[in-house]
Amino acid sequence: MPRKLVAVAPRKAALVDYEEPTVGRNQVKVRVEYASPKHGTEVSFFRGDNPFVGDLFDDDWRLFLQREPGSQEAENGEGPALGNPWVGVIVKKGDDVGQFRVGDRVCGYGSIREIQVLDAVDDPYLLKVPDSMPWKNALCFDPAQFALGGIRDSLVRLGDRVAIFGLGAIGAIASQMARAAGAAYVAVIDPIEKRRHAAVDAGADAAFDPLHEDVGLELKRATGRVGVDAAIETSGNEQALQEALRGLAYGGTIAFVGWARAFSGTLDLGREAHFNNASLVFSRASSEPSRDHPRWDRGRIAMNCWSLLARGLSTAKGSSTRSYVSKKLPTPTRSTWTATRSRASSLASPLSEALSRRSPILYVEMIPGRGLPDKSHPISTPAGRGCLTDVACSSTGP
Repeated sequence: MPRKLVAVAPRKAALVDYEEPTVGRNQVKVRVEYASPKHGTEVSFFRGDNPFVGDLFDDDWRLFLQREPGSQEAENGEGPALGNPWVGVIVKKGDDVGQFRVGDRVCGYGSIREIQVLDAVDDPYLLKVPDSMPWKNALCFDPAQFALGGIRDSLVRLGDRVAIFGLGAIGAIASQMARAAGAAYVAVIDPIEKRRHAAVDAGADAAFDPLHEDVGLELKRATGRVGVDAAIETSGNEQALQEALRGLAYGGTIAFVGWARAFSGTLDLGREAHFNNASLVFSRASSEPSRDHPRWDRGRIAMNCWSLLARGLSTAKGSSTRSYVSKKLPTPTRSTWTATRSRASSLASPLSEALSRRSPILYVEMIPGRGLPDKSHPISTPAGRGCLTDVACSSTGP
């Protein structure tokens, strides 16, 4: 039987067997090659502190309401499935599927599992991966959408000064989108040195370490005491939001993209936020209707991101031109894996540890003919160097 990755208890992941569905007339069967958990959203499910664990968001009331006992989201009672984008090859299709063929490489949404069986007629987010598109870029399809949503909601315009807080997948992509949108100055903020170096290498003008620098003051110094026109906060950290408020220009806009946990009480809105007429916008690309409805919706954001990731977009910094998405990615350091059913649980342990420490952003590579491997596989990035997708999917350390 094929296997999938689920959160069986708070901070504990496991591989479990599942029944492979029969392929319907409008469905395709995909052998998954690569899959990735979404570090921000899924870590909260993994840790058991996601608001959906105890409550349910009611679309009519637009409120979180208490769940009925025993109604927690799960897959067959096993706990929440982990996974977000995946890339794989179609091995079987139903009679009514006309857009795809057996052998096509596709990208879609779903949990980390060896086999995906899904609708191929009405699913707008099942997409064929062009031959020229690296699979790493395809796995960034989801974070790119929230990055673009943040850019749009922060009202970045030609000539603006922009600060990006947090350089996970969303922030790393947002920093390059800000440059592509015409920002005259892009600063990035993250405590992890590798991420900062890679973002500057990809076009950012400056990078600051929030653990050792007064970020708000440094942003004001870099902009002649004025501050940045727009800030995009992707980490969900309350002190990052505080520094964004400190470094923002009078009347500037902050797009708060990160999915935050409950703040601990250190955010002070009686300081710069009160005196500088800041606009704080909560940004979520998948919320409908969009602020720009009916001209823009989730589908338009998604298709623009897919096009950017597929074809690449050049940005310039000084006299050098950098690629929005590198087509020549470094080959990950890899070991040879042998996956047997008796060792199947060994993958869940390092994934549990990594997710619990919020350290590497992992992808899982399926072994042809064998399925899920016996070890998690972080992407290696040369120290101090990288491209958009390397930052988004790299091993970052604690």
